[in-house]
Amino acid sequence: MENFDLRVRDLVLQLHSYGALKFGDFIMKVGVNSPVYFDLRVMVSYPKLMDTLSQLMLDFVKSRNVDFKRLCGVPYTALPIATLMCVKSDVPMLMRRKEAKNYGTKKIIEGRFDKGDKCLIVEDVCTSGSSILETYEDLVKEGLEGKDCVIVVDRQQGGYNNLLKKGIRVHALTTLSKALEILFEAGRIDADVVEKVNRYTRANSVEFVNGTVSKSETTNHIPERIITPFSERVQHSKCILAAQLFKIIVEKKSNLCLAADVTSSVELLNLAQTLGPYIVIFKVHADIVKDFKQETADQLRSIAKSHKFLIMEDRKFADIGETVRQQYCSYSPWADLVTVHPLPGDGVLKALSTAFTESTSQPRAVFIVAQLSCQNNLITADYTKDSVKMAERYADIVAGFVCQSGDVIQSIGQVQLTPGVNISTDSDSLGQQYSSPDVVIGQKGADIAVVGRGIVKAKNIVETAKNYQTILWEAYEKRVCHSS
Repeated sequence: MENFDLRVRDLVLQLHSYGALKFGDFIMKVGVNSPVYFDLRVMVSYPKLMDTLSQLMLDFVKSRNVDFKRLCGVPYTALPIATLMCVKSDVPMLMRRKEAKNYGTKKIIEGRFDKGDKCLIVEDVCTSGSSILETYEDLVKEGLEGKDCVIVVDRQQGGYNNLLKKGIRVHALTTLSKALEILFEAGRIDADVVEKVNRYTRANSVEFVNGTVSKSETTNHIPERIITPFSERVQHSKCILAAQLFKIIVEKKSNLCLAADVTSSVELLNLAQTLGPYIVIFKVHADIVKDFKQETADQLRSIAKSHKFLIMEDRKFADIGETVRQQYCSYSPWADLVTVHPLPGDGVLKALSTAFTESTSQPRAVFIVAQLSCQNNLITADYTKDSVKMAERYADIVAGFVCQSGDVIQSIGQVQLTPGVNISTDSDSLGQQYSSPDVVIGQKGADIAVVGRGIVKAKNIVETAKNYQTILWEAYEKRVCHSS
């Protein structure tokens, strides 16, 4: 076992070196904020690491005398691991689909097998054990046995015991505490990180209650909105434009809003035309565009229709109702969305609701500014909370909120729009604070990230916009699809 322990130690150090083991603040599939994150998807880019891991897992189950005639990887991260184990061992592999196809064989388990065959389940990380259990249950439905599972890391948050209660034996190469010990001894992390992670695992166990995942009472509450895919949130939207926005997001695989804070119509329209394919919202300040005319608005709407994005006028209405109603008239023909400061109270939303009906037959909606990204702003927690309560009475016109925190919005059907996003996270000279795309989506809970100067001031705006689109979308997919 000494040689095996050395191999595991080397594996843990490699996982950390390649970014598959990270420390920070991450939202997990089970709805828990975690100071540690295993992102083993990156391993597919390191063939030697994949080769080492697959052989190590085979040697491990052999040392434990695990009997199996088939292999089945939990979709999706474990599939390449299981595939290599299959090739190395010459043991046939089965593939479990996430959902059965409505055509062809309509099978949920693909591959050749006989009833009663023993199948070894392969998984990367175990938190609650729910993904392993789902695979086990699908195997059983097909007449297979799947009572053994080999995993890379046990996060020690209840998954091992949850699965054992279901008759599933978990064989883990290493545990989270052992991985911490290895990294600490190697000087990769300090004692504070070790204590923080250990404190977190002690306080956040996950167990099955009546077949579903139940977090311990000390677990941080994460809104269901954050872990629900956009495609499922459409039906929960009381606001027509919020539902439309979700559909655009899914179709374009983009959650990027461009802040086009430019001062000429030529610049504005050029950005819309050039970057339209990569964004879902085009945010403007018409009052800083010196030559903004009706012709500009008409061309902008034509481009928006062509590239399937919504136009937001970031006017931030904040006056008595009658004044707001009159102010809105110049924006109604072309802006799908407008922003609102809730400071004046219900009157501002009531006025806009009336103005929407009076001025156009097209759907219109607002985003309420509940939090700001600039330093030393005066918005308080109570102000933010009251803003959300106020919006509940006008749910048909409130598409979502401009905010910085994932716990502001409780409704699955509303959208969190978060500004202050830049790959370079330095603040500017006027107090604007930036966060990286991963932080904004993964930690702050944003559905859509607002990027301005990070794209507009880039040397190659198209490649930069594509890069932001990819990074933001991958961050969203990790947020809702991270396996337990």
